[in-house]
Amino acid sequence: MNNGKNTVKNTLNLSLVIGALGIVFGDIGTSPLYALKETFFGIHHLDLTAANILGVLSLIFWTLMVVVTIKYIFLIMRADNKGEGGIFALLALLRQGKVKKIFGLSVTAVVLAGATLLYGDGIITPAISVLSAVEGLAVLSPDLARFVVPITIVILIALFSIQKKGTGKVGKLFGPIMVIWFLTLIWLGLPPIIRNPEILAAINPLAAYYFIIQHAWATFLVLSSVALCITGCEALYADMGHFNRRSITWSWSVLVYPALIINYFGQGAWLLSGASIPGNNTFYALVPSGYFLGVMVLATVATIIASQALIAGVYSLTNQAIALGLFPKIKIIHTNPDVEGQIYIPFMNMALALGCIALVLAFKTSGGLAAAYGIAVTGTMIITTLVFYSLIRYLWKWPVFVVWPIFIFLIIIDLSFFGGTVLKFWHGGFVPVLIAIALFAVMSTWDWGKILSRAAHLTLPGISVKKLADLQNDNKHNLLNRSVVVMSSPDIRR
Repeated sequence: MNNGKNTVKNTLNLSLVIGALGIVFGDIGTSPLYALKETFFGIHHLDLTAANILGVLSLIFWTLMVVVTIKYIFLIMRADNKGEGGIFALLALLRQGKVKKIFGLSVTAVVLAGATLLYGDGIITPAISVLSAVEGLAVLSPDLARFVVPITIVILIALFSIQKKGTGKVGKLFGPIMVIWFLTLIWLGLPPIIRNPEILAAINPLAAYYFIIQHAWATFLVLSSVALCITGCEALYADMGHFNRRSITWSWSVLVYPALIINYFGQGAWLLSGASIPGNNTFYALVPSGYFLGVMVLATVATIIASQALIAGVYSLTNQAIALGLFPKIKIIHTNPDVEGQIYIPFMNMALALGCIALVLAFKTSGGLAAAYGIAVTGTMIITTLVFYSLIRYLWKWPVFVVWPIFIFLIIIDLSFFGGTVLKFWHGGFVPVLIAIALFAVMSTWDWGKILSRAAHLTLPGISVKKLADLQNDNKHNLLNRSVVVMSSPDIRR
């Protein structure tokens, strides 16, 4: 899959670490703009009691620890295909190991389902990220609310216009800005924590446990919003080809994770103090009045960068899908001659741009889009866990007593979040599902057509796909039965 080019070596390099901040962590790094706000003031309102605040913060803390740090960085990112990450990289590895089934289901079908959901995530991310930042205008002055949608659309057009410069150059431009953003998250979060240190009790997992016990099944409604704190974790894996595992690991451990936790806990401390929350926006409530406009501009720029993580992820997925014969061949521009993963795909760029603008016009607020966001994220997480299980069980040959505890632990967490987000299906969750269904139809049909085409050429050399269809319609040859035999031949490589 590397087409003779080099992938990024797994070395620790400061420029790669900073570049990763600009490409990989933009999405998850801007989730404090809306995650906690949606949890307490979203579709399912949650009372601002001390137990609820501590419980939600504990859920966020341990979700980031388990899902991002343990699942993706420590486990999933070990599985790369010549430096490339993402769910299609897992498919390539399983095909190399001739693993064809996951719990009785076709590996290709399962992977396609996860990949197409990630495409839906890629369309929603830029829309919700930029909207959430520009909505600061409404907090500044209600009269400015009418400008939120037009400004968001202009920003999105500008974002997709610069993609042709390549993720390497974009990362160098965005990386330093994201360093400032994460330092700003720390700056905003620390004062409320210092004033209300009791919020640190949320680090204790018992706070989450008591919250779950108290709310029982209603916890799923809360998890649908808490899931917003891990948006971008799948793109983190898909973007490995643009950077490398060590750079991503260091960026997360040294700056991103601490900054996110401090800001979330700062928002929680603000809620715990009972202070006013203008516009029910817990993030902007932390901003001192004299710095409001500056932080809002920085937040807007950061959300533009956040969109880059999923855009780059969609490029990588499409490139790998074409290499695996799962997607029609379209123009791919390699923006860095030394690094295969840094690419630009004009067709996908235009499709993403139009999709994002359509969503902004349809939903108009980040709250409206939040419901649509979760299903794509959590659905892909489940499928990644299923495919990773097959990898470590059948290809890496890990012992059963190691594989099953890991799998059960991860799948329970994934299903819990997915169960919560499914409850918002009719509030917008249907959007990524419809996108996934359409793309699944394209990819599965293309994969099926490629198989028939190869079978036909081996059965009757030189025959065209059109001629194959004519022959089948005329019943002159029973090619379908013959192709079943031919497809089992080692000469056919899917």
